[in-house]
Amino acid sequence: MRAWAVVETGAPLQALDMPTPEPQGAEVLVEVTHCGVCHSDLHIWEGGYDLGSRGKLSLQDRGVVLPLAMGHEIVGRVAAMGPDARGVALGEAKVVFPWIGCGQCERCQSGEDNMCPNAARTLGIYRNGGYATHVLVPDAKYLVPVDGVEPAVAATYACSGITVHSAIKKLGTLPPDRPVVLVGAGGLGLNAIHMLKALGHRRIVSVDVSAEKLEAARAAGATDTVLAQGSDGTEVTKAIVAACSGPAMAVIDLVNGSATARFAFDALGKGGKLVQVGLFGGEMSLPLPLMAIRALTIQGSYVGSLDDLNAVMALAKEGKLAALPVTTEPMEKANAVLERLRDGKVTGRVVLRAEAA
Repeated sequence: MRAWAVVETGAPLQALDMPTPEPQGAEVLVEVTHCGVCHSDLHIWEGGYDLGSRGKLSLQDRGVVLPLAMGHEIVGRVAAMGPDARGVALGEAKVVFPWIGCGQCERCQSGEDNMCPNAARTLGIYRNGGYATHVLVPDAKYLVPVDGVEPAVAATYACSGITVHSAIKKLGTLPPDRPVVLVGAGGLGLNAIHMLKALGHRRIVSVDVSAEKLEAARAAGATDTVLAQGSDGTEVTKAIVAACSGPAMAVIDLVNGSATARFAFDALGKGGKLVQVGLFGGEMSLPLPLMAIRALTIQGSYVGSLDDLNAVMALAKEGKLAALPVTTEPMEKANAVLERLRDGKVTGRVVLRAEAA
């Protein structure tokens, strides 16, 4: 198989010829037709994550081994099956759930593979993913039918879609007219707007540093937008509170850097919740008495479960979930797309496509 792999962090991806895997047992070999380019791929490509005063979480710290074909937003056709694979047929188009755990622990047994403490089978991070002609999936249960959903859009649901679905669930039950604040109007932010609308929410406040991306957020259905300007975040906090007609009760930080965490926290009202999703990096300093006095909640949210993917795909198939703005590029342009994403020049999502797709 052909793969566009990280061989050295920060260096251009290299096109490598690797042995095409032969599925054993319940494994399924998928011929990749589409693969989304996710912002988290940048962290792998660049070599790690910014932990603020604690330094850096490197790929080695996470157990990532190079060379690696990244890519975890995968759609493809079933190309081969192991003798024990069940429930799939050759040629079927599938969305691949990539956040695959060990399969044995309590979290995996309860359907929360994404929360497995030993997620060494995760595609595109610990195992070769979709920046390749083929990907080996451990079990057919991780394959969800495309069923008429545009494949390039469906690919984004394997990460962007389930990530925002999972984060929104963590906010709990909200009145439909209570504002939900979304920090970041990139691929995740636009998907979150569509997801909130599909789930019946009517007040959505989008925050971003880019006027162009806020324009896309308004087009997607954001009812209010805030241009994040100012060095200390004070003005941003005030603008968020004004857009919400009072302190915010529900904020999802899809960027999650030091600056966004601060103004998002400061905008919270009594009993409010901040769900942190992004991996931009840095650290957060909290005034501890305010945590108790204002009964605040800060919760992290990491991607989503297989149930989330099935729920998101069901919304899409029912026509309730509007499509994220997607552009496609040939797979061999993966490196150029990463550079555009790094430079903030992507609105919506770019999806790599196989030559024959």
